[in-house]
Amino acid sequence: MGKLKVSTFLTLDGVMQAPGDATEFTRGGWQTQLFDADAGVIAKDGLSAADALLLGKTTYEHFAAAWPDMTDEEGYADRMNSIPKFVASTTLADATWNATVISDVSADVPKLKRQNDLLVMGSGRLVRALREHSLVDEYEIWIHPILLGAGKRLFEETAKTTRLTLSGTKSTEKGIMVLTFDVAP
Repeated sequence: MGKLKVSTFLTLDGVMQAPGDATEFTRGGWQTQLFDADAGVIAKDGLSAADALLLGKTTYEHFAAAWPDMTDEEGYADRMNSIPKFVASTTLADATWNATVISDVSADVPKLKRQNDLLVMGSGRLVRALREHSLVDEYEIWIHPILLGAGKRLFEETAKTTRLTLSGTKSTEKGIMVLTFDVAP
């Protein structure tokens, strides 16, 4: 059985919106100024460990518009472009960029987990749905040393409580804390 890992960039005040896209909202693009070589190594290791990506529609559309034309010497772009992708959407009819659309998270994701270690990047609505269905095994939260004061947050009010156990910590030269939590049984 594979596991499902959520890896998400957050500000210290919990904002996840538009970390790399300054055009999405007025405070977007906040993550790019803090990304350094240490963060690159951690991100590449995480992507390399996954068998497939699981993305929400919006994140998929942003990634699919940007990544196919990217290259780098470290091989991150090659891995990002070649890894199989599953896109959770009830409105997207077809996907390109080595992707397959799934429409029922509660039914499809357990099947995918039986055969794959899945990595979710960004995808706030998807992460909330996965949490509600108890499908997340691990959270990797990248806390960036910046306060935005506005923007969409990853964790909103919910009826469900999820207990976590800290299983790892890493930090980067520019002060990003990467905290890994296992979901407690």
